[in-house]
Amino acid sequence: MKKIHAFGATSPTDPLAPLTIGRRENRPDDIEIKILYCGVCHSDLHTARNDWGGTKYPVVPGHEIIGTVTSVGTSVTKFRTGDHVGVGCMVDSCRQCTSCASGEEQYCRNGAVFTYNGTDRHDGTPTYGGYSETIVVSERFVLRIPDGLDLKGAAPLLCAGITTWSPLQHWKVGPGSTVAVIGLGGLGHMALKLATAMGATVSLFTRSAGKSDDARRLGAQQIILSTDAQQMKSVKGRFDLIIDTVPSVHDVNPYIPTLATNGTLVMVGYLGGLEPMLNTVPMIMGRKSVAGSVIGGIPETQAMLDFCGTHGITSDIEMINIQEINTAYERMLKSDVKYRFVIDMASLKQ
Repeated sequence: MKKIHAFGATSPTDPLAPLTIGRRENRPDDIEIKILYCGVCHSDLHTARNDWGGTKYPVVPGHEIIGTVTSVGTSVTKFRTGDHVGVGCMVDSCRQCTSCASGEEQYCRNGAVFTYNGTDRHDGTPTYGGYSETIVVSERFVLRIPDGLDLKGAAPLLCAGITTWSPLQHWKVGPGSTVAVIGLGGLGHMALKLATAMGATVSLFTRSAGKSDDARRLGAQQIILSTDAQQMKSVKGRFDLIIDTVPSVHDVNPYIPTLATNGTLVMVGYLGGLEPMLNTVPMIMGRKSVAGSVIGGIPETQAMLDFCGTHGITSDIEMINIQEINTAYERMLKSDVKYRFVIDMASLKQ
């Protein structure tokens, strides 16, 4: 094991602080990556604070990782030293079930191995994320970053980007599609950019009229105040797909009537029970659906990155040093970021 510098949490209540962790030597199919940038996701905060339960301490968050290949295992064929690469939310899976065989490792029947707070399938060691100097990952779970794509802005594509891209792809969004996005944050702003680039007519549901200018800049052609009954009524039956990015408990019932026949509202931001109870009447009367989606498989993530490379799409970011992470978490809870924090990992040694 190599000892490296990292930043992480040792309890649910202590702030994140410097740690020393171990990284394995390369296995034959492994790639060692020097981490340049790491995006900051709501999942990082929730895991560090054990909001979902099950956090194993110490925990090193970070699953929006951009770096440079520094060494490769003896059987690696896809990458070489010096390549710019990314690592997202997963670092392994069973590789054998039907989900893995179809390139949907995020739905591995035997459980995907997540980039942090997971357990390595081979040696039982904990997985540590991107708030660290380096990471070692099987080449099967490493993504190639297209030439010319801004590396800093590309980091959030590995979670926020793929989380919104996957449902857009699954529900076959393209020219002629009508798409709405609920919430303008890290996920929401990527959903607007991606759906617009796919050729859809895109709208934003928001509770704040002050977000209109930014939403239009990001691609929204209409902004609908979800607190305004008349505006909500005016879009009844309009949308083929609604991407719900809100990360906290909220009422989805007002949005279902705005779906077109056969339309789907897909939850990508919130984990937990719906309150109040879901009203099925508008669903039954229009064959409308409420669904869920989580990240994407490795082939789909690479396709998303390639699409972003072609269209010049990256996340809107605010750069921070690792020493600012605890303040960034508090700001993130207040939605005080446009629209994703990205850590300059060179600051780890400062």
